[in-house]
Amino acid sequence: MKIYTKSGDGGKTQIYADEVVRMNKSADVLECYGTLDELNAHIGFLISLQDQELSDSLLNDIQHNLFQIGFAISATSTLKAEDIEALEQEIDKMQDALPPQTSFILPGGCQTGAQAHVCRTVARRAERRMVALMADYPVPENCIQYLNRLSDYFFVLARFFNAAAGIDETKV
Repeated sequence: MKIYTKSGDGGKTQIYADEVVRMNKSADVLECYGTLDELNAHIGFLISLQDQELSDSLLNDIQHNLFQIGFAISATSTLKAEDIEALEQEIDKMQDALPPQTSFILPGGCQTGAQAHVCRTVARRAERRMVALMADYPVPENCIQYLNRLSDYFFVLARFFNAAAGIDETKV
């Protein structure tokens, strides 16, 4: 199979929903897909940076869940409430090991911490894109919940990686 089809050279592409739909590449749904894809790529980079097996499984699950969110936008999804709960449990577990946050902090720190902050900001953008999409397009509620929780997860993960590396947070 060739990677290029030339069918998108005119600025249109197709998505596979319940039926094949051809649309402009600038469509809101494609902007949302693209942001989810960008987030997934950043998570892949984060996985490549870390040497801890602890989070690999959850990060891989997150990557698969982002695909499920894309499927939910176009047709169906297997994203479940348990996927949101898994993020919440991991957030709680990491926060229990961290000192309380008493101020805003600047993104950065060690490589994994800084990359987790990048993932957090892209997750927030994906959430904004999805909320905008909801005005004209059916989006399951659990997709928004998952992205909202996911950005919280990456914030705490960044703090966790920086604490594990012995790097102090830069407070604002």
